[in-house]
Order: sequence, then C-alpha cells, then structure tokens
Amino acid sequence: MQPETVPGKTALITGSTSGIGLAIARGFARAGINIVLNGSRPPEAVESEREKLGKMGVEVIYRQADMGDADHITAMVEAVLGHFGGIDIVVNNAGIQHVEHIEDFPREKWDAIISINLSAAFHTVRAALPAMRQRGWGRIINIASAHSLVASPYKSAYVAAKHGLAGFTKTVALEAARDGITCNAICPGYVLTPLVQNQITDTAEARGISEQEVIEDVILAAQWTKKFVTVEQIAGVALFLCSAAADNITGIALPVDGGWTAA
Repeated sequence: MQPETVPGKTALITGSTSGIGLAIARGFARAGINIVLNGSRPPEAVESEREKLGKMGVEVIYRQADMGDADHITAMVEAVLGHFGGIDIVVNNAGIQHVEHIEDFPREKWDAIISINLSAAFHTVRAALPAMRQRGWGRIINIASAHSLVASPYKSAYVAAKHGLAGFTKTVALEAARDGITCNAICPGYVLTPLVQNQITDTAEARGISEQEVIEDVILAAQWTKKFVTVEQIAGVALFLCSAAADNITGIALPVDGGWTAA
C-alpha cells in the first residue's frame, strides 16, 4: 500500500533503532516518507541502518536523545523542525519494561517506566503539535499495548503507563480534531522483540519456571491465534493510519493482539 497522502512527508519515530520502531521506519521509508530515527546509542552504531533506509530514496537522519529527559526531547524535536521545516508524523514508540511483584518493585524502575513509556509521548507531542497545526495536517501514532486495555500481574508500572497512553491519545485526538491531525494508539499483543524477550526472561525468574513455559503458558496463552504478532504487521497498521482512508479515524486504541482483548 502506498497511501497518496504521505510520500515526501517526514516522520519522527522514537525508539526506532530496533524492533517495532525500526520496522515502522522501514515501512515508512518504502512509502516515500523521510525518516528521523531516534535512540540512545551513539550515531556510529546506527549508521549502517540509516544508510540502508536512505537507499530507499528518502532522507534519513538520526537523533540521539534521552527519552526520559524532557529537555532532550524538546531539543530533538526543535532540531528536526529546523532540519526538515516540519514534522508530519510522530510515532511514540520508545519504551522499557520491568517485571516484579508490587511490593518488590524498585521505585526507580517505576519512575523510569512512567517517564519513558508515557511522559516521553507527552513531551514529544507537546513540542511537535504546533508545527502540525500550522501545516494543517498531522498523524500522531502512539505504540501502546494490549496492556493499555487489560492488565497482567507483575507489570504495574508498564500497565499504568500504557493505560495512561491510551487516555492521552484520546485527549490529543479531541484537541487536534479540527486541525487535520489525527491521534491513535496501536495496541500490539506480544511481539517477539528484544523488549519481550527480556520480559520472558524476567517472568521466568519471577515465577520460577522455564522461558519456554513462559512463552506457552503465559505469553501466547493470552493470544488466541497462538502466534506472536510481527513487527511488519504493526508497521502496516501504522502506515494505514497515515493514509487518506484513515482521515476520520482518531482517538482509537486499536488492538493488534491475536484476539487477546476480545476474550
């Protein structure tokens, strides 16, 4: 699919050096969208991937930023606006995870998860939204989770942050509805990314079971298809939400979860 509204536009994708974020960057680049990659790694560690994306005929830059720091986020957005003259699409994808009983959950982990999974989206949108309003077009896509709709044990901070992200999505959608800007959340089920692999390991340790048992009895037990969602599927949904067909889709939390939240 090559949506007619997006070629030549610019997308800022946070947390896009691996996993879902990188898959979205690849899908967008194929559709002719300029890409701003973001991550915490030094630029030389990302250069190979940046060059690969650039070979698709779009401009690709990388901005290193601490997504737990509001000043870093604002500076990143301002730098991108200065370089491209605007940001048409924002994909808030940066996220971290920690699995632990509430009474043992480290306070610093709670603060970091809320900051990077929720507050970072606010700071990014806050900085990018005025330029979108001036241009009269924009797409904001928050990569939430099935955990923005339902809970699981041992993930108090992550579930709280993702529920908050779903609510934030609705508020942005309402405030920007008359400005040609949509805001939606994609809510993936389990995708076998490095983040989920770490979660599998942490859950196995927390419950005293094997990683394979976690996959079969915990992770895919929730997904009725018994399959991991793929990063390419999430990228395809994100691209659709940027198309003209999605002009009147705003404020939704869209599950891509193998039937998990239907049960």
